[in-house]
Amino acid sequence: MKRLAIALAFGAALAPGANALEYTALRPEASAITFAYQQMGVGLEGRFTRFDGQISFDPTQPEAASARIEVELASIDTGSPEGNEEVAGKAWFDTPSFPRARFVSQGVKALGDSRYEVSGTLAIKGREQAVVVPATVSTQGDSAVFEGRFTIKRGDFAVGEGAWSAFDIVANEVHVTFRITAGSGTNPQGE
Repeated sequence: MKRLAIALAFGAALAPGANALEYTALRPEASAITFAYQQMGVGLEGRFTRFDGQISFDPTQPEAASARIEVELASIDTGSPEGNEEVAGKAWFDTPSFPRARFVSQGVKALGDSRYEVSGTLAIKGREQAVVVPATVSTQGDSAVFEGRFTIKRGDFAVGEGAWSAFDIVANEVHVTFRITAGSGTNPQGE
């Protein structure tokens, strides 16, 4: 009887870990990165259509999580071809010189109720800024969905140079919203 009790206790101790999944395979087709800003007092929105990266998230050890997300800046969709061409230019993103923006996490703090604070470095146009990104995580089948919203100042990254460096026409604050889906297993892109 003692052996049975030990076996059951050992099995119970292993059960939560046995069912836990580590989410590592970024699924761009089920993800979205959007942004919102003010231009002449009017709210505008856009999105990026191409991004990739690496994620490692084990719900049983969230403090060990890591993420590297890279966004192809030329994949911007402002809602018009003219707008897309304008923001790819030297005064804005200068995509020939700086084709990608990158976020690399440096720490994760669990806040409870599937809420987290992810600290890291955001790099755009060769400039880096420390950011703290609030995020929630929900699981859906074999996938985890990371969602959040944070604000950056475009002036910190020289996005909008020359006449556009003033904030009277295009506001300095840009609100970034993300929904990143990751599955358990390896990334099909080999990331």
